[in-house]
Order: sequence, then structure tokens, then C-alpha cells
Amino acid sequence: MSARADEPPTPARPSGTRVARNGPQRVARSRAAPLVGAASFALTVVLAGCVPDASTSPSSAAPSAQSGSAQKDDRPARMPGGTLLVTDFGADTVTFVDPSGRGTSGRQSVEVGTAPYGIVLGADGTAWVATAEGVAAVDTVTRRRTALVPYETDTGPVTTGEYRGGGMGIALSPDGRTVYVGVNVPGAHGTLEAIDTGRREVVETVPVGRRPFDVDVSGDGRRIYATGHDSFDVTVVEAAAWTSRRIEVAPYGTEGGLGSWLKPHYAAVRPSDGALLLPFEGERLAVVDPDTEQVRIERMTADTHQHGVAVADDGTLFVVGTGSIDPSVDAGPSLTVRAPDGEERVIPLDGPHEDVVVTADGRTAYVSGGFTRDGHWDGLSVVDVATGDVTRVPAGTRPLGMVILGSAAPAGTGAGAG
Repeated sequence: MSARADEPPTPARPSGTRVARNGPQRVARSRAAPLVGAASFALTVVLAGCVPDASTSPSSAAPSAQSGSAQKDDRPARMPGGTLLVTDFGADTVTFVDPSGRGTSGRQSVEVGTAPYGIVLGADGTAWVATAEGVAAVDTVTRRRTALVPYETDTGPVTTGEYRGGGMGIALSPDGRTVYVGVNVPGAHGTLEAIDTGRREVVETVPVGRRPFDVDVSGDGRRIYATGHDSFDVTVVEAAAWTSRRIEVAPYGTEGGLGSWLKPHYAAVRPSDGALLLPFEGERLAVVDPDTEQVRIERMTADTHQHGVAVADDGTLFVVGTGSIDPSVDAGPSLTVRAPDGEERVIPLDGPHEDVVVTADGRTAYVSGGFTRDGHWDGLSVVDVATGDVTRVPAGTRPLGMVILGSAAPAGTGAGAG
């Protein structure tokens, strides 16, 4: 969104769960439509938000390959089960976090590059991180940065804040051989860059929309999708020919342009039919057919500005509500849990959040608190999906992107997309 469209702070809401299914509901900006379910792969990457941060200070020093909390020797660090790796958008690091909240002794930060956004995990244990300076490769066993791949695209001076140039959405091909990163060019359309994970260099680039918040890959790896936040679109890139085409995704129209609140943010790919799922405002779910370029609108029930998405193996869709555009008519921050049959449970959260990852069994959701406006906090909300109980855990510095270590899916499943 444009800097002149800052989102207002939203009040915290008490804990609890709202349940809705096809019932009457006030829809401030939409007409009701039938609910649908979603079936897709387990998402292992999350990206950043849509509201501005005023900071534009360049990085004071290039990141090193050493950990911010240096290892005493070269022996592999022990990796507890369920450990999260989060991107610290308010710093130049990623942080290993024990989401159980049992103390801080296990937390360790590794310098990766200025203002890291998205992160994706490979089956070999390498985490790939989109920063303002390039894409960092992090060995999650030794907990060291092993490479920083510079972008081919000229993004201007290295700065911080949501509008900084550099990588945003990031995804991994099913075979693990290629990382795809959406590169923001301030004031212009972005690019999608392909990085060969073996050679660790950019091998292809193609123009995409403005501020590519999210990048996803089809289950068969033949297509890459870049969601252009400021251009109301998804760019479809054919991996074999490296050609692209644009699909407009604007269920509220494009009136307001850069100043509009009603833009696409994040997407998930449904493996049953390859459709793209993009939530809007807790009211509309855009279901995009990349073959026909048709956009079908389904109804949602949370009535809140929505960002991050994840899809569990059983088809359950998780959507983060960051808070209201207008507190007089909209609801506050939440996590929507949308079952495959279309039933939605809306779990209130305390304060703005950005994105979400889900454990393989679908029982626990982690929601990042590092929003890029006032109201962010340095931690995660751990949500028990069955009960709706929420526990807050300290984590990093404005944590945005997250992966669950050990959760990278086998080649061919499509997991690892943004």
C-alpha cells in the first residue's frame, strides 16, 4: 500500500472462537457467495506485511557468515524437534526459536542480510532467505550463513522498511534445484529471479508485478506464481520457457491504485486442481484458475484485513487477520481456520500478526507478530487449532517469515512455495 494509506491501530480482542458456516453475516464491501473448501500442500514459508515502516536506514555493515551469537566450535548445533527459524525484519538476522517457550537459552541468531522477509526450507536443511541485499543460504545444522547470492535486478540503495528494494516472496522448486524470489524495485514493477541452488547464482529473470509479496510454485514445478501487491495481479511464469502472463486479481476493483487497501497479499496453491487461493478482508476468497485465468469469489467470515495463508495436508486453510481497516465496522486480529467443507472458525489474536505456518499434523499454528507498523511485537502466537487456545512466545526482532525445521516436504509435493 502507499505510504498515504497507513492502516489504523486495532484494539486487542479477548480470547475465544467464533464459528460461522453459510449463515447471515454483514459484509461491508462484498456480496455473499457460497463457501468452498481448500485442499493444498503444507506451506513452509511466510512473507511480510503490507503497511509501511518509516525506517529507510541502510545497513551499517555487510552480514558475515558467522552467527550473531557465535558458535564456540564447528560441531553441528543440536536441533530440537519443532524448532522454528524466523526472519528478523527489524534486524539483519534469522533466529532459531523453541516455540514451547521454555527459556531463551536455545535461541540463536545468524546474520543473513538487511531486513529479511521471506524464507523457505530445502529438504537438505538449507534455508533460503530473501533480504534487501540478496538471497542468503543458511545451513540449519551448523547454523551458519553459507552464501549470499546478489540480485541481478538493480533495486537501488540497501535500506530497511517494507518499501525497501530487494527480495520479498520466495519459493523452492519441488526438486529443490531452483529458488524463486520476487524482487521489489521501489517505484517500479518487480522481477522474478531464479537461483540455481547448486551453483548459487541467478540464472533467469522475468518482469512481474509491483511489490511481489508472495511467490508460489505449482505442484509439478511447471509454473511459478508471483503475487503483485501494488499491481492487483498474479504473474504466471512458465518454468520451461521462462515466459509470463498477468492475471488481474481485484475482487473489489482497482480504484484507489497505490493508495487502495483492497489488494492481494499472499496465495496458496490447491493441489487438487492447481487453483490459487487469495483471501481478502475476511470477506472474499479469490479462487484463480491459472489455465483459464478466471477468478471465482467465495465468501469468508472474519471481517478483518487479511494477509498470510497456509494450507495443511488435509486441505484446511489458515488465514491471518491483521486487524480492521475501520474499527467501527470491522473485526480485530484473528486466525481463520477454514475446513475443507467451508466451515470457518475465527480465533481472535492479541494484536496485529503477519503470517502463519502449521505443523504437519495440523494441530498447531504459529503466527508471526512482527508486523511492519505500530503494534508489532517480537514474538509468535502459538495456536492450539483444536481448542483455540493461544500462547505468546518471544521470538527474534519483528519476526515475519517462518519455517519449521525438519518440515521440508519431499520433492514433487510442491511444498516450500511461498
